[in-house]
Amino acid sequence: MSDAETTPEPDRIDNVPHPRVTERLLGQEQAAAAFLDAYNQGRLHHAWLITGPKGIGKATLAWNIARFLLAQDADADALFSAPPDSLHIGPDNPVFHRVAALSEPGLFLCRRGWDEKKKKLKTVITVDEVRKLKAFFALSATEGGWRIAIVDAVDEMNPSAENALLKILEEPPAKTLILLASHQPAKLLPTIRSRCRELRCQPLPPDTLQQVMQQAGLDTDTDFAALTELSGGSAAEAINLLANDGLALYHDILSLLATAPRMNRPRITALADSCGGGTAKARYDMVVHLLTLALSRLALAGAKGGSGDIAAEASLAARLSANARQAQIWAVLVQEITARIDHARAVNLDPAMVILDTFIKIDSAAGRASLLSSQGR
Repeated sequence: MSDAETTPEPDRIDNVPHPRVTERLLGQEQAAAAFLDAYNQGRLHHAWLITGPKGIGKATLAWNIARFLLAQDADADALFSAPPDSLHIGPDNPVFHRVAALSEPGLFLCRRGWDEKKKKLKTVITVDEVRKLKAFFALSATEGGWRIAIVDAVDEMNPSAENALLKILEEPPAKTLILLASHQPAKLLPTIRSRCRELRCQPLPPDTLQQVMQQAGLDTDTDFAALTELSGGSAAEAINLLANDGLALYHDILSLLATAPRMNRPRITALADSCGGGTAKARYDMVVHLLTLALSRLALAGAKGGSGDIAAEASLAARLSANARQAQIWAVLVQEITARIDHARAVNLDPAMVILDTFIKIDSAAGRASLLSSQGR
């Protein structure tokens, strides 16, 4: 097996098919319809910013668009046919096979590259990758067809790469299309955003999320209402939760928070110890994520005057976040904990100690929140 075949792909979730081989686009029909409408009216913009939370189908939409346009080029009768009503290109189409194999000459994929010296993926998209994109656009298209580039994700570009991309967007070659997937468009250069038309993708509702995961060949025998809540309608996040026993872990965290203040110290210690060591990184990341998520949802429940949609959250919110002042305690704590954890990662603090310290802060905050409740404020 060659190095190319074994190199990890930065735009792919482990153990899940890559978006370029995903046939059906689920949950983003409105965005697909907006692009198709522009195509049928002959008003295709040269650059499209596909936005929305990570893991909801932005890349799948981009690959569907790319296959669609390339297939239109290959279809000799397309000019004389009725306007297409779908982006769908079936797996029996030669374009589908070439795109899946990354052998389609009219398509370029810009993503984080492989660091040959360090034998790992680079952490950012460098200017070298954008220069390759520029060189691709400088080539003559086959028989005057489309040249299409997918950038996944544009958020991962370093400043030099962003500036190089901006120059391409300012002077695009004829019959070219750039599809930029972005999880956080507000962080991009305003000049990049202004030169793109936006396609906004939405979080997936429970039934669609279940279909997406079934399409990916994943087990869907689980509590999808809770999974949708915790994942924010993101298939990538739902897969991560399932792979790391996230639902059970979240309920364990809620049961610990239910004993605050004066949480059960042996249980906290056991949880912290399970996050220590080099092999427990995924668990540590999951515990940290779910802790901050639980506290954020607690703060939101108090601010909105309601409770979480997961059963165990309701009693917790009623006691510790029943009003705006209690909610403020948790909102501030989330910011403090997030900054503390970022610092801990930067200086390689012991994960177990970070978890212990986090629970101590939570217990102290619960004491203050309980006092506000007992005072009737």
